[in-house]
Amino acid sequence: MLPKEILKKIRRIEITTSKLVMDFLSGEYESVFKGRGIEFDEVREYQPGDEIRSIDWNVTARTGHPYIKKYVEERQLTVMILLDASGSSFFGTAKRLKSELAAEISAVLAFAAIQNKDRVGLIIFTDRVEKFIPPRKGRPHVLRVIREALCFKPKGKGTDIELALKYLDGVTARRVVAFIISDFFAKDFKKSLSISSKRHDVIAVTITDPREEALPNVGMVELADAETGALYLIDTSSASLRNKYSSGAHTLIEERRRLFNSAGVDHIDILTSKPYIEEFIKFFSRRKKRL
Repeated sequence: MLPKEILKKIRRIEITTSKLVMDFLSGEYESVFKGRGIEFDEVREYQPGDEIRSIDWNVTARTGHPYIKKYVEERQLTVMILLDASGSSFFGTAKRLKSELAAEISAVLAFAAIQNKDRVGLIIFTDRVEKFIPPRKGRPHVLRVIREALCFKPKGKGTDIELALKYLDGVTARRVVAFIISDFFAKDFKKSLSISSKRHDVIAVTITDPREEALPNVGMVELADAETGALYLIDTSSASLRNKYSSGAHTLIEERRRLFNSAGVDHIDILTSKPYIEEFIKFFSRRKKRL
C-alpha cells in the first residue's frame, strides 16, 4: 500500500498532465505519430486453408513443421519510455529534482499515448535495467507507469544508455516510438543509438539543471559526483573557474546535439527552471513541418 502523500502526488500529476495533454498535445501527438499499415506480428503453425505464400520457409526448415507468417493491420503505436534513474537524476536547484520532472514528463507522454489508444511501456535504467513494464493500454496501466516512474528506488548509481537501448531491442518485436528521458551523462552509446534509431522512432528528452550549465559565485563549495561518490572542493569565487565550467558544459551540450543529429534522433531540451510544455509544442511543430 502506497503512503497517502505518494498517492496525492500521483493524483496531482494525473490531473496536471491530463489537462496538459487535452489542452496542448493531444492533436499534435496524433498528427506526428501514426501507425505504419500492415506489419508482421508472429509465426504460427500452418492450418488447412492458409495461403501457401504466407509460409515462413526459414522457420519451417528449422522446426520440420510448416509455419506461416501472421500480419496485423497496425492501427495503434507502441510507445516505450526509457527513464534514466541514475544518481545524477536526483539533483535539482530550481523548482524540483530532475527525477521528479522526468516522472511528470513520462506521465504526459503516457497520457498522450492512451488518449490516442496507443500502448505504453516503461524501462527504468541506471547502469543496469532496473524495471521493465511491458506495453499495454488503459488508464490503470498508465497509472502504474506513473507510480513506478515516481516512486521506484533504483539500486544502481551509474548510467548505461547503451544497455538500455539493447534491452529495448530485445523486448520489442516491432517498431516503437521510444522516448529516452535522461541527462545523458553517459559514454559510448553512439553506435547503439544509431542502430536503435534505424529500427525505432527514437526521441531524446534531455533534462538539465541550470547549475549544470553555470556555477554561482558562492565561495568555497564541496561538490559530490552523484554517480561515483567522488568529492571535489572548489572555489566558485574564481571567475576563471566559473568560465571554464560554463565552457565545458557548453561543449558537452554541443557534442550531445551533434551526436543526436548524426544518429538521426530528434531531441527535446528541457530545463528544470522553465516550463517544459513549450518545448514539446515546438518539437511537435517541427515534426509536422518536416512530415
